[in-house]
Amino acid sequence: MEETPPPGCSKPHLEKLTLGITRILESSPGVTEVTIIEKPPAERHMISSWEQKNNCVLPEDVKNFYLMTNGFHMTWSVKLDEHTIPLGSMAINSIAKLTQLNQSSVYSLPNAPTLADLEDDALEASENQPEKPHFDSRSVIFELDPCNGNGKVCLVYKRGKPALAQDAEIWFLDRALYWHFLTDSFTAYYRLLITHLGLPQWQYAFTSYGISPQAKQWFNMYKPITYNTDLLAEETNCFVNKLDPSKVFKSKNKTLIPKKKGPVQPAGGQKGPSGPPSTSKSSSSPGNPVRK
Repeated sequence: MEETPPPGCSKPHLEKLTLGITRILESSPGVTEVTIIEKPPAERHMISSWEQKNNCVLPEDVKNFYLMTNGFHMTWSVKLDEHTIPLGSMAINSIAKLTQLNQSSVYSLPNAPTLADLEDDALEASENQPEKPHFDSRSVIFELDPCNGNGKVCLVYKRGKPALAQDAEIWFLDRALYWHFLTDSFTAYYRLLITHLGLPQWQYAFTSYGISPQAKQWFNMYKPITYNTDLLAEETNCFVNKLDPSKVFKSKNKTLIPKKKGPVQPAGGQKGPSGPPSTSKSSSSPGNPVRK
């Protein structure tokens, strides 16, 4: 039986599960209806049955999570004027809904297209990115979070079946069916989920094209309790004063530089080696005839 605790309710196990994020949200301006749907722990036989059915071994941190709670769902809203808008959502599927991605087909016709038909071997691993998951039998993919329709966070086994725990990674599949690496462990992903407050489209902050302008506005109002080094560098460049005072006030503090005098060529004579131009009697000009 799922139970929604009333606002302000503080339970020790829920406080540990949410890392104290409830108090931070409730103290944020405009935030209301912070709700955690409490779920009972999963039984060990449920985990063992899942592993046998899927021929996969769950990582230890995933097992420990399901032994604490069979799934996770936390939401919060924002009150603008007289309207309450659902905003934040943090979710982890239960062990029963941890289904393989290519098994949930939207087509019911025989010989219908599958995700494996979209496989493109041209996009392989690079120096900065690990090898991307495959939709065919080379990878085993399970859906952890549907992301409210903005994509899917998946538990990916990179070596196929039988899948070992050490081969598991967490990846984000966007709406265009491109893969983006998130973390190499479930614990690290869960911390990202909590520290980003479940803001809309927060997973896109780890893609090359980033979050949408609308989501960026919510990020500016309720910044995640974390930092992105790329965004930090970008903000630093925006706000650092790059003005050079010596250049800004150059017109007020001019330094007088003496001008070099060039050689003077007088009209009526030639310059001597070390004195004024010579005025020899033998020199003549049209306007000054020589008197004998």
